[in-house]
Amino acid sequence: MDQNLKSYLEKHNIEYKIYKHPAVFTVEESKKIKIKIPGIHTKCLFLKDENKQFYLIVLPGEKRLNTKELKQKLNIKELNFANQEELKQHLNITPGSVSIFCMIYANKIFLIIDKELWQANKVGFHPNINTATIVIDHHNLEKFYNTINSEKEIITL
Repeated sequence: MDQNLKSYLEKHNIEYKIYKHPAVFTVEESKKIKIKIPGIHTKCLFLKDENKQFYLIVLPGEKRLNTKELKQKLNIKELNFANQEELKQHLNITPGSVSIFCMIYANKIFLIIDKELWQANKVGFHPNINTATIVIDHHNLEKFYNTINSEKEIITL
């Protein structure tokens, strides 16, 4: 686990359970993990608009993001994936490890969490590396969300 993340979670009394596993880069690869990890599996997409506003979109792993609908909700014209350099610069992460927990490094990143995920009892995220999954319950997800010092919103995606 990212040591800065571990310290951050401890500082804010955010409880979690960690599950170590082989590296996974996609939701499809995560389905092949042999251990049972409870909760909703997630995916996190780092996107940018035409004005170089960055968004971290967090949704259930099986859910497809309707970018047309999201662009309308955000009142923007374009929405594209950020590149590898932007990932490193803004979230201190490499492709395949993007997670809600990258927000501890973020500034000026708009965090958007899907309402379905928000209402779940337990959810799992990479701990800023893709060789483990952290599972947290809703109470601790809410605690984490409230520590984030960025624009954020919970919406139906």
